[in-house]
Amino acid sequence: MKTVGLAEAKAQLSALLDAVEAGDEVVITRRGQVVARLVRDHGYAREPGASAWVQRLRRLHAEAPPMEASAVELVRELRDEP
Repeated sequence: MKTVGLAEAKAQLSALLDAVEAGDEVVITRRGQVVARLVRDHGYAREPGASAWVQRLRRLHAEAPPMEASAVELVRELRDEP
């Protein structure tokens, strides 16, 4: 795993993507704090917990009650109120 700062990531994005394609993982930091991680697309699906997260999201979606109004209608209604 390679860790780079934001400025370096901006300057070397193409090279970093080549490394990711080769199977490496790249962590991008800003002011010393991790803000992003570059992984191969198929590698992300194998991340621990990713599958469980997707399953939980699908379950939440299935369990959610149907909306009586669309999001657009709700926003319009909120804007009309004082």
